[in-house]
Amino acid sequence: MTVVEETEDKVVIFFDIDNTLYSKGAGVHDLMQEYIHRYFVTHLDLDDESAEQLHQHYYRDFGLALEGLVRFHQVDALEYNKEVDDALPLPDILKRDQRLRDLLQSFDSSKVEKLWLFTNAYKTHGKRVVRLLGIDDLFAGITYCDYSQRPLLCKPMKPVFDRALKEAGVTDPSKCVFVDDSALNIKAAKNLGWGTTVLFAEEGIPENPVGDFQIQSLHELPNILPHLFKA
Repeated sequence: MTVVEETEDKVVIFFDIDNTLYSKGAGVHDLMQEYIHRYFVTHLDLDDESAEQLHQHYYRDFGLALEGLVRFHQVDALEYNKEVDDALPLPDILKRDQRLRDLLQSFDSSKVEKLWLFTNAYKTHGKRVVRLLGIDDLFAGITYCDYSQRPLLCKPMKPVFDRALKEAGVTDPSKCVFVDDSALNIKAAKNLGWGTTVLFAEEGIPENPVGDFQIQSLHELPNILPHLFKA
């Protein structure tokens, strides 16, 4: 991936993909949980209850259930991806979102250097989602969890945030805006000195604030970051 030099005084906005660029209510999340559960049951030979407990345990500990599967069960992450993420019938669920496209195009280019995708999914899934939403051409690049590498690195691990900065051509993390639906990831970014963190909390704002802002819709971004949008 080509690394582009950052432009002085402009920010780079990093967006998570799943359950952030589209609503959790679309059903992708629930369907993905079903596929992951099925994988735990069939490949680890577990009953439903044990599979669910282990799935949630790995998600809580690592931020990604796949990390536990790779670490403790020597699962081939690329094969997992074929059976879970890439197997999802996304064209039946996700459609072009013109309102989201209009929002992303309303950033002020004199203030925003670029938009960047930052996901724990593999590249095939991430690119498929933004293509179906009709916004793939608005992002300069993508930092993803590389399922072909060992150890498997994903948010909220520091090396992944460092890689995102490098790939996006950012040398000063304080010039970053980070939008994600995971409190763990938002906390990690804040601890690493990323400039502005926005928790996408569609199902309800947490009682204890996480990050700089908490929103329930991406369309609140012009309200909390008005200086980054066209007048």
